[in-house]
Amino acid sequence: MFMPDLSQYFPITDPTLIFFVVLLIILFAPIVMGRLRIPHIIGMVLAGIVVGEYGLNILGRDNSFELFGEVGLYYIMFLAGLEMDMEGLKKNKQRVGLFGLLTFALPFLLTFVATYSLLHYELTASLMLGCLMASNTLIAYPIVGRYGLQRHPSSTLSVGSSMLSLLIALLTLAAIVNSFRSSGGAVFWLMFLLKFALFVAGMIVVVPRLARWFLRRYSDAVMQFIFVLAILFLSAALSNFIGLEGIFGAFVAGLILNRFIPSVSPLMNRIEFTGNAIFIPYFLIGVGMLINVRLLFSGGNILWIVLAITLFGTLGKALAAYVSAFVYKLPRSWGHMMFGLTSAHAAGAIAMVMVGHSLEVAPGRYLLDDEVLNGVVIMILVTCVISTILTEYSARHIRLYENNDTNEKLQIADYEKILIPVKYPEYADNLMSLAMMMRNPKRNKGIVALNVVYDDINAQQNQEQGRRLLEHLQQMTSAVDVPLQTQVRIAANIANGIKHAFKEYQASEILMGLHFHKEVSTKFWGQFTQSLYNGLSQQIIIARITQPLNTIRRIQVAVPSRAEYEPGFYRWLERLSRMAGNLDCRIQFHGRNESLELIKEYVNNRHPNVRAEYTFMGHWNELPSLASTIRTDHLFVVVTARKGTISYKNALERLPEEVNKHFRGKTLMIVFPDQYGNRTDSMTFSQPQHTEEQSAYDLFRQWIRHIGDPSDDSNNE
Repeated sequence: MFMPDLSQYFPITDPTLIFFVVLLIILFAPIVMGRLRIPHIIGMVLAGIVVGEYGLNILGRDNSFELFGEVGLYYIMFLAGLEMDMEGLKKNKQRVGLFGLLTFALPFLLTFVATYSLLHYELTASLMLGCLMASNTLIAYPIVGRYGLQRHPSSTLSVGSSMLSLLIALLTLAAIVNSFRSSGGAVFWLMFLLKFALFVAGMIVVVPRLARWFLRRYSDAVMQFIFVLAILFLSAALSNFIGLEGIFGAFVAGLILNRFIPSVSPLMNRIEFTGNAIFIPYFLIGVGMLINVRLLFSGGNILWIVLAITLFGTLGKALAAYVSAFVYKLPRSWGHMMFGLTSAHAAGAIAMVMVGHSLEVAPGRYLLDDEVLNGVVIMILVTCVISTILTEYSARHIRLYENNDTNEKLQIADYEKILIPVKYPEYADNLMSLAMMMRNPKRNKGIVALNVVYDDINAQQNQEQGRRLLEHLQQMTSAVDVPLQTQVRIAANIANGIKHAFKEYQASEILMGLHFHKEVSTKFWGQFTQSLYNGLSQQIIIARITQPLNTIRRIQVAVPSRAEYEPGFYRWLERLSRMAGNLDCRIQFHGRNESLELIKEYVNNRHPNVRAEYTFMGHWNELPSLASTIRTDHLFVVVTARKGTISYKNALERLPEEVNKHFRGKTLMIVFPDQYGNRTDSMTFSQPQHTEEQSAYDLFRQWIRHIGDPSDDSNNE
């Protein structure tokens, strides 16, 4: 029987077919690996081995794998910096410093001793291999993202220490190469330090200002995405130029842009989607195509090379993680996560070994020969398997453990469904972004977008415009997987239409826009708003947003005296704390000491990473004096009160005039807190007895103390 010779068709060289095969791998590898209960990342690397020239030779490793592979590696490091908890990094800088030094020093020393004493390599070659194993690649970081643990303390420690160890390894490698070539000396290091200082200073000074200017000026989604990628590759190119690897520059770019791209924003979703769908899988497949497993069975010293550098290098990484966890009394699962994330090696190791492979010690003889090069490539496979399995295990354990945390059971049942009445397209996007900043993603409750049109002769035309606006918002929320319900409603009275929809959807609060650039309309503020809060006892937030939310640097909150006795105190404080955390900006509360004390206790326990400040404001008449402290990139929040409630005061009657006079053109938010019960109930308790107030205060304070910090499970492991 005639069998056609198919070898003539392989390896595939047509770019279209290469891309098609890669897409098939990206599509089916997670499905197959999921059935086998193996992390998806390993599936990508194994698929690369199978289809590469050392496997079935289906694909040739053409320039597309070089290009997309490098982009994928940059993307991993960029996302690590972009999603890092910056406040957690500042608070844990000592832990990061210790872990970073240990995760460099221990693998470096153990690998150096093993290769110098056991394999009898030259001193320079052993030092270079020590640098190679001291660094690591965050190959398993996508697993952390899949479990939503990017801001978990163990992830922050791992990412921060990885960058510190990489920087030290690159500096040590530069010193080794410089001494080997006997060129440069002091002049080389002086120029290097000068270029490094200019690079860091330029990134810190120029990029934030450029990003703030661009994001304020251009709101187009595609333009913002391209701008972010341009900053990423510019930083990587500059890092290469000064003598460091591009991955270091990619990480720095992520850190710089961290606060401009909130984790719940559509822009972040686009960045993550593009990387996880194309670039990162392409990089993993390309790494697999470099691995020649047959060399393990070909004899020679390669097996001993793989055993030595893998065993001692990985042992050093394990010791660094578990010693750091022991010193700082961290849970065992955190130690597993730290070891898993820092134990893998990938393209960075290949780059380093190629440097050694290019250094000629004698004609035809190189500092690191072909056996070492192949041994390092196989080591990459082994460490990637160890890293992904351990990271998957520890991430699952941490997520399950946190879901069962007793602190979660102590939380007050906070029903949450935000209703957003929208009419003007120029405000709709900002209101929706604000709602996404305030919502609790763990509950994954939907948002309701409502468009109310007058019942007049233009009702049909206005309905169609409303539907188009709501369809636009539907696309916006779909990009970040936020459920959205929409309705176009006809009503003879706009306020009544909003109230009826509020009750139909059983919403928890209203978030609406103040559609006046220059002045706050007395009619809108008085009749319209009063009609709403007379008929509804739930929270109403009115916002005037004059700039993109991700460019806000500070939130300033004016809190009336006795606000802590209001039933809605918990809700608005929780919403503002979430918003400050998502925007990674400072929040400053102005109020009486009694209120500030309780606010501080609540924020420290429930949102410990929020950068909060507390300023005494003795009297509500001091509100106009705050105007001089409100900058153009600040958000000013006024917590007001309904008439006849505990925290209401006559000075609030002047609020519309004061806003028009002192806060014109500023980004503004007015909060009417929850008032459970009807108006007569509120009037009855307008002047409660001091003992009742104190009792409510003590109960609420006791509840907050029992909440604890849900992110701190160090004593519950």
